[in-house]
Order: sequence, then C-alpha cells, then structure tokens
Amino acid sequence: MFTDYLIVFFYQSDINEVTAVITPELIARINELAAKQRHGILTGAEKDEQTKLRQVYVDSIKAQLKVHLDAVKHSHSDTCGCGCHPKH
Repeated sequence: MFTDYLIVFFYQSDINEVTAVITPELIARINELAAKQRHGILTGAEKDEQTKLRQVYVDSIKAQLKVHLDAVKHSHSDTCGCGCHPKH
C-alpha cells in the first residue's frame, strides 16, 4: 500500500506549487498494480491506490512540462516578416 514506498514532494517557489517527484518505487508500484489489474486480482483498496498513484504521476508530468514550456523563449519579433503573424 502507500506506506511501502516513498512519494517525494518539493516546493517550486517560482510557480508557488508543490509537485511530486516520480521515483523508481512509484513507477514500480504503478506497474505492479497494473499487472494485478490485467490478471483480474486487483482489490478495491488497490484500485483506489492505483487511481491516486496514476494521478500523482500525471500531475508530476504536467508540472514538468509546464516548467519546460514556460522556459521557452520566442526567437523573433512580431515584425519579423517571416509570414508567421497575420497581417493587419
């Protein structure tokens, strides 16, 4: 269950948000629960745990993507003449 592994959280001060770190133990537990589900031996409590762990995983990936995309800088101006901006 949840106590068998560690979910690490960290605070990102630049976006004022707490994010979970994806650990090898977290992925292993998600995979273990997925295997049990495929074999039809997943209990109700494990199904709830699986849902929570998958959400932690997805939220962490979304946070990583957001940080990456926020760091992207445009390399040209609105008047670059390359045709990528609509003409007024």
